[in-house]
Amino acid sequence: MNVFTSPVPLPGPDAVAPEIYREIYPMPMFTIVPTEELEASKEFWIRGLGFVDLFTAPGQVTHLRRWAFQDVLLVPGSTPAEAPGIATSFSCVLSQIDEIAARCEELLPGSTSEPEIKPWNSLELTVITPEKSRVVMTAARPHDAESTERLRAMGIVVPAD
Repeated sequence: MNVFTSPVPLPGPDAVAPEIYREIYPMPMFTIVPTEELEASKEFWIRGLGFVDLFTAPGQVTHLRRWAFQDVLLVPGSTPAEAPGIATSFSCVLSQIDEIAARCEELLPGSTSEPEIKPWNSLELTVITPEKSRVVMTAARPHDAESTERLRAMGIVVPAD
């Protein structure tokens, strides 16, 4: 059996985000975001959400990335009037939630919600980007007795420490 090592660090107060992965690979999943303002969108995703410009074909596509398997393609297109109900979630670590919220609010006031603790033991920040994409930055929280019990009650297997 092959052992898969996730690029996402184990949860904890001292969890460190991995470096941005800049290698080219066959992408198992990615998000395509249409935008009327490629440069403005690119700026928000880079400065606010912490992505890098992996490559740009001017006027056609900008390939953005954070960690391995966190790929976004910005392409020319129409911006909807409202953000859709569906969201794309990207993993981060707990220490990044507040800094991402602050950067996004600086770039686009009113773009973030208050971070929420979710029943599946994560802290999540919802961001509405300039092109009306709903992005959720999600950070796993460390397991404690209460969260472990809650997850087990939901039928989620939590390994013993």
